[in-house]
Amino acid sequence: MADGAQGVVVVGGGLAGAKTAEALRAEGYDGPVTLLGAEDELPYERPPLSKGYLAGEAGFDEAVVHPEEWYAEHEVELRRGTEVTALHLGENEVELADGERVPFSWLVLATGSEPRRLPVPGAETALTLRTRADSDRLRQTFGAGRRLVVVGAGWIGLEAAAAARGAGTEVTVLEASELPLLGVLGPEAGEVFAGLHREHGVDLRLGARLEAITPDGVRLADGSVVPGDAVLLGVGVSPRTSLAEAAGLAVDNGVLVDASLRTSDPRVFAVGDIASHDHPVLGHRVRVEHWNTALTQPATVAAAILGRDASYEELPYFFSDQYDLGMEYVGHATREATARVVVRGDLAGREFVAFWLDDEDRVLASMNVNVWDVVDEVRPLILARTPVDAARLADPGTPYADLGG
Repeated sequence: MADGAQGVVVVGGGLAGAKTAEALRAEGYDGPVTLLGAEDELPYERPPLSKGYLAGEAGFDEAVVHPEEWYAEHEVELRRGTEVTALHLGENEVELADGERVPFSWLVLATGSEPRRLPVPGAETALTLRTRADSDRLRQTFGAGRRLVVVGAGWIGLEAAAAARGAGTEVTVLEASELPLLGVLGPEAGEVFAGLHREHGVDLRLGARLEAITPDGVRLADGSVVPGDAVLLGVGVSPRTSLAEAAGLAVDNGVLVDASLRTSDPRVFAVGDIASHDHPVLGHRVRVEHWNTALTQPATVAAAILGRDASYEELPYFFSDQYDLGMEYVGHATREATARVVVRGDLAGREFVAFWLDDEDRVLASMNVNVWDVVDEVRPLILARTPVDAARLADPGTPYADLGG
């Protein structure tokens, strides 16, 4: 089903972009496909950058989505080191940094996210973690006798802290909230991660207020200095929506897309970190900054471009590995929507499944910690959107299949 010489242009050379090209070919699209990536690397997955690759346990080739020859074999024009500076939607063209314009019939935005910087003096000197080069720079600061200060106890900060401790680095983590991951998981699970890192020798300082980042570490609001040979900012990311916004697409904490991931311009789609998706199952918009979304959304876009009925209905999913703790999270629970947390298993022993319930006792999300092969059993409880018996939910002897409404 070729659509002329213009074809599909994908802006963004990460996992979402590469998987969009793959999905188009897998679904039978035979028109031109051009993939424009700002980095010089082959498209790669980002989770290893704060996990196995950062820890020196995995090679970079394991993170690469496709070998270089795949693109030629599938007639995908991969242009690396290519920055897109503008979208000219009225002319069906994207503009590159050198002034070249690339025409399109369909446009897919997969521009991802960028690390946030803090509005404090010296923030520009701190390390961030988003690219392979970032991960390489951070790993070079690891080692016995070296000191790393991590600002932010979110997923990236905690995973980086675990990798640094594994290499013998002295690590201090500074977090403004009362607990790690408080905004994502709430206090019950936050305590689990606080205890985990302290047991592994991390100096975790909560309620920290930064005044400046200095060549010697971090100066706090009380005037004290946390010494460090390197400082990593792990305070979240912002979706790269400037191209979409400048082009006049609807943007509000991400590029607004419908159930099929189509933007306010019917020829333009958005996938991955930037997509604020009108989720047909959850019943509200959600923007997910995790690997699984970038991996799975492109198939819906490919189907929609081919004129098929397409709706992205997969529940958000992510995972983390820190020291001897492995976890998986499925669903979507905000602190505003969550009435309570129910735990099945041994919270203190870090072998449990936590469930986030709304005020009608409907399961919004679950997190399994060092307990495996439960995501497929739990997912139907979330999809059902019906109340459950919280006492039976907490009982390890009650099969998940018996809890459905």
